[in-house]
Amino acid sequence: MTEPNAPEPSCLDDTEPDFISMEDARQTIFAAAPPRGRHHYVPLADALNRVLARDFLATLDVPRRDNSAMDGWAVNTQGQGAPANSRFREIGVALAGQPFEGQVGPGEAVRITTGAWVPAGADTIVIHERAGFADGTVTSFDAAEPGQNLRRAGEDVRAGEVLIAAGTRLMPAHLGLLGSVGTSEVLVTRPPRVAYFSTGNEVRTAGESLEAGAIFDSNRHTVAAMLRRLGIEVLDLGVVVDEPEAMQRAFGQAREAAEVIITSGGVSVGEADFIKPTLRGLGEARFWKVAVRPGRPFTFGLLGETLFFGLPGNPVAVMVMFYGLVQPSLRHLAGEPYRAPVQVSAVCRSRLRKRPGRTEYQRGILSRTADGGLEVEKTGMQGSGILSSMAAADCFIVLEEDDATVEPGQRVTVQPFFGLV
Repeated sequence: MTEPNAPEPSCLDDTEPDFISMEDARQTIFAAAPPRGRHHYVPLADALNRVLARDFLATLDVPRRDNSAMDGWAVNTQGQGAPANSRFREIGVALAGQPFEGQVGPGEAVRITTGAWVPAGADTIVIHERAGFADGTVTSFDAAEPGQNLRRAGEDVRAGEVLIAAGTRLMPAHLGLLGSVGTSEVLVTRPPRVAYFSTGNEVRTAGESLEAGAIFDSNRHTVAAMLRRLGIEVLDLGVVVDEPEAMQRAFGQAREAAEVIITSGGVSVGEADFIKPTLRGLGEARFWKVAVRPGRPFTFGLLGETLFFGLPGNPVAVMVMFYGLVQPSLRHLAGEPYRAPVQVSAVCRSRLRKRPGRTEYQRGILSRTADGGLEVEKTGMQGSGILSSMAAADCFIVLEEDDATVEPGQRVTVQPFFGLV
């Protein structure tokens, strides 16, 4: 039983009875929000960063036929190869897109360009730079091995095989691969529509007057940008003041228009924090405190089938919790398998203050040392309101729950930003 005058838990506490770990929070969200299974066809040109809805089977071999990997001559060595200074009689030319239709006999050669189909009878390519040509005769300066400088039919793609697996987020190489088998459109999942708004009586939109105590809204720009990098349609509902009626209207509008609602601010225990009571009135909260710094006040809940993510108000905490929980959840909804972020070990060149109790994400710059190792240093002050520490960083320095203060020279775990899309 709580003592009558006992203080309320606060963001300064390192542990609390109702803390949930980042991993447990992620699994709770995944269990409550299975993939939606909605999909549609889009032109290949519009498929970048979309998630493939079902396995894509190759319709033809790539390459379709054996072809030359180099400019030179396709020669017939009867499958035996040929010693240096062997001579071949040129009988024709094979160009990319213009095959040589005849048969190459023993001791014969066809001049060939890169990508051209290898003529029937030829079994190896003598490259231009290692051959001489005079009076219709090709001389190979080097020994010729059977099959050298050939690209075999189907060595890249075999007809009927799974070219790209369902759940793959399509990147440039995937689009090129799909194009190589003649694909014009592809079946992808529909990303969830997300409604987002900031909260706070002090928050102002650019262009508005900035009276005493007011601040410009940075979180809407950050969150919208992180969502758009996932290819997600964003409904921007602006700034909602800290009043129960205004919060009710915003939640109602968002719930009607979107499958996911994201807010920033208003999820703590202050007198003007109305997110949690509003959520309780319309749906349910599954958890609201995560054992993370920065980012402890984070709420996940459900309004029927609509998901709710209540981000903290401090801008660094917004990004830490978006990358840690919201982004993986949105990817999960789209059918993309979860992959843990890439983490590496590096020598820390800064002193990092840390108390045991919560996983901490400090911001750093990762670099390579002269001997090929990795080192990291923090990007100045690490407060959750110092967004410049994120703008200057290229990685998180991940300090686990049981870790204490890190001294220069100690090894730390680093999570590069390149894995965050």
